[in-house]
Amino acid sequence: MRDVTTAQPLDVQPTPLALLLLGREADPRSERGVECPGDLPAPSDPDLVARARAAKEKLGDKVFVLGHHYQRDEVIEFADVTGDSFKLARDAAARPDAEYIVFCGVHFMAESADILTTEAQQVVLPDLAAGCSMADMATAEQVAECWEVLTEAGVAEATVPVSYMNSSADIKAFTGKHGGTICTSSNAKRALEWAFQQGQKVLFLPDQHLGRNTAVRDMGMSLEDCVVYNPHKPNGGLTPEELRAATMILWRGHCSVHGRFSLDSVNDVRERIPGVNVLVHPECKHEVVAAADYVGSTEYIIKALEAAPAGSKWAIGTELNLVRRLANRFADQGKEIVFLDKTVCFCSTMNRIDLPHLVWALESLVAGKVVNRIQVDQETEHFAKLALERMLALP
Repeated sequence: MRDVTTAQPLDVQPTPLALLLLGREADPRSERGVECPGDLPAPSDPDLVARARAAKEKLGDKVFVLGHHYQRDEVIEFADVTGDSFKLARDAAARPDAEYIVFCGVHFMAESADILTTEAQQVVLPDLAAGCSMADMATAEQVAECWEVLTEAGVAEATVPVSYMNSSADIKAFTGKHGGTICTSSNAKRALEWAFQQGQKVLFLPDQHLGRNTAVRDMGMSLEDCVVYNPHKPNGGLTPEELRAATMILWRGHCSVHGRFSLDSVNDVRERIPGVNVLVHPECKHEVVAAADYVGSTEYIIKALEAAPAGSKWAIGTELNLVRRLANRFADQGKEIVFLDKTVCFCSTMNRIDLPHLVWALESLVAGKVVNRIQVDQETEHFAKLALERMLALP
């Protein structure tokens, strides 16, 4: 028998697939698999741009390509519209004549597009590995167990679920089934105001930071009004007394990109760039939001920089693809726009949608083959649409 106490470690080299799944140079403050090389590699095939253009021209009005703001420039070039997740889903619904919706984003976004479009339309996600770490932090089973905990504590009937758009179709369906609504980072306050007209408490899924920031910064609650439900602990790590005393029950989830920004990042950039304006997304931690000059959604960030005076200086706390695109866009106006953190980092899952995958999806459609179709089952779609329609009806 081999003596394991004296055996030398094996020199095992990871396979390309292992590197793909695990990532290289992973940032310990971010999600597993995030790489921070500082730049994205160029497409390996120099003919890809021409191939994408040719395929899109052949498909004509049959295809509608959506590009999320966080996508690579090489993908955005072929998007018919750009925007945040909900805007894109609505744009897709507004194009019923398009047979194919190619969603250059992540999985939950494609699900929302499938829910809001007609049965005759087919939604394609160029890479099925393009998920969302935040959305994955709340599963249907975990949320069902949470509701049982709330029921046992005697607070479920007084609790209204509010789920962020960045959630799976299953979570949206749970929300709709239990009388709740969906929100975006733009209308979270309105969604919470509506929810508190329906009940005394809110279960906010799955991003704790957006829930906390909206409740405390925008609605005047205190941090003590909020508790965090941890699905990996018995009873969420909370006592029945804590659940009864809380106003906001926050799911323990976060965005791996926005969650990386820290108070040190804010202090450091203020020292490096005197007079800088710090503008961050509300998915950032509460201490970061409290220290920032401006806070708002992706669309808010874009509009703020459009309206900013020439020569102004900005440090932006959101995904790097967008920050870099904005910096290039406004450079000729003398606006200095930098990434809030010193370590540059892209959204690893969003960036799985690259030009090779987009070309493959488009050329497959040209050949009459629908690849990577995203379909939400009828029952899930029914209840998820209820929650989305409640959001659309918000004043």
